[in-house]
Amino acid sequence: MATSFAAGVGVPISGLAAGARKAIALSDIATEDLQVAESQTPEVQTTFADLGVIPETVEALASVGILHPFPIQSLAIPIAVNGTDMIGQARTGTGKTLAFGVSLLQRIVARSDEGYADHHPKGKPQALVMCPTRELALQVADDLEVASTVRKVRVLTVYGGVGYDLQTNTLTTGVDVVVGTPGRLLDLVTRRSLDLSAVKVLVLDEADEMLDMGFLPDVERLISKTPPTRQTLLFSATMPSAVVGLARMYLNQPVNVRAETQDASVTVPEVDQFVYQAHDLDKPEIIGRLLQAEGCTKTIIFTRTKRSAQRLTDELTDRGFSVGSLHGDLNQVLREKSLKRFHEGKVDVLVATDVAARGIDVTGVSHVVNYECTDDDKTYVHRIGRTGRAGAKGVAVTLVDWADMTRWKVINKTLDLGFPEPPETYSTSHHLFTDLGIEPGTKGRIAPPKPAEPREPRPQRERGPKADRVETTDGRVRRQRRRRSGDKPVQPETTEAVTSEPTVDGASDKPRRRRRRRSSGTKPTQSSAAE
Repeated sequence: MATSFAAGVGVPISGLAAGARKAIALSDIATEDLQVAESQTPEVQTTFADLGVIPETVEALASVGILHPFPIQSLAIPIAVNGTDMIGQARTGTGKTLAFGVSLLQRIVARSDEGYADHHPKGKPQALVMCPTRELALQVADDLEVASTVRKVRVLTVYGGVGYDLQTNTLTTGVDVVVGTPGRLLDLVTRRSLDLSAVKVLVLDEADEMLDMGFLPDVERLISKTPPTRQTLLFSATMPSAVVGLARMYLNQPVNVRAETQDASVTVPEVDQFVYQAHDLDKPEIIGRLLQAEGCTKTIIFTRTKRSAQRLTDELTDRGFSVGSLHGDLNQVLREKSLKRFHEGKVDVLVATDVAARGIDVTGVSHVVNYECTDDDKTYVHRIGRTGRAGAKGVAVTLVDWADMTRWKVINKTLDLGFPEPPETYSTSHHLFTDLGIEPGTKGRIAPPKPAEPREPRPQRERGPKADRVETTDGRVRRQRRRRSGDKPVQPETTEAVTSEPTVDGASDKPRRRRRRRSSGTKPTQSSAAE
């Protein structure tokens, strides 16, 4: 059982994985109440049963081939199952979801458990997981459902972009775990469709991203709706000051668990990183050749804007590649469909904005491409973390425009990547082929271009009647317009204008002639003088 910690006192943690190297010390990152557990990969592989996980969950994980925990799971699960508040800090793709998911499921009472009616108020969730994006919420819910298949724990995912009816009806029926984004969760609480008064475990997943996206007020309001006796688990890839402040306010003497030492690289070591300085017009050709590289199976390409994502999707589709897109201009149904097709392998390439940088946990992603330079170092880390997950190898390629070199140098220095001056690279550059394992002579197109659509013929303009050639008396030739049949002859111009003037009763009178006025200074004629 995990020991309670007094401020300023480091006490060994019991129950950690056998063979794991343990060290407990005060965290210099967070508050004085935070304790730190650092570990490297244990020499002896442990099982989930060794960590005190109940047999039903062990059986459910084994059914999908999950037998041995990752370091963050080995450290976090023994602490979390005992009800201790905790901060889990690990890189993207290291198994944080199951680190809190397994312990969360063990802390709640399922319908199949004895005494369910006595220990749990009907219809009220026992656990709440907050995620920054809809994609991450769906992924977390999927992992929880896999781990609870034997116990039949009811998991509900709530997020915006879809109707309320299905979510509210499910809540009325009753759920055990709710996973959702802060905005929609707060909407349901405001509607009194979601009651958080029975929550035993609260999880804040990707807390740094939630705060970056401006969800802090919503998160605080949701936390205030939960019981003060709850267990709070906060997981984050980084520990900025905002996350530290959140931990100070809402966590009770938490243990800070890190899966690697503080000086470890924040990027995934299993990912081979390449950075090139490329021209924007040449990027589609570079991407087309990269997609045919050796070992390239599933690829995620990140763009900065929704327009760029859709334009690149159309371009690669025209080149013959199987491509899906994921960006904010797509409604939720299309986004889920595109992500599902990528999961199932029906499309090999996913072009996405940063909406997908978190929450995409697809096995077998071999390559990640930053189509443009990322805005900051955190975005870079989370993007390339979509590959090289769970110990697999991956490749990350970043294409930097000339105008973004200053921004890239800042990112490179912050992360200590070793690419201060990316080489100038074109689709024909020799080092591009050798670095990425592209067969020489490969072109960025696997399908012939579509033939251009035939233009509609221009409508013929009506021409006037042809002119007759008439010879004048002096021998010159002039053209005289030929009259069409039925045309009236053109009257010669006169010096007098003809106008119509209405009569008193509104009928039109005969045209009358109007005399032209004399110009000033002209002498009157005899007739005018007589008048």
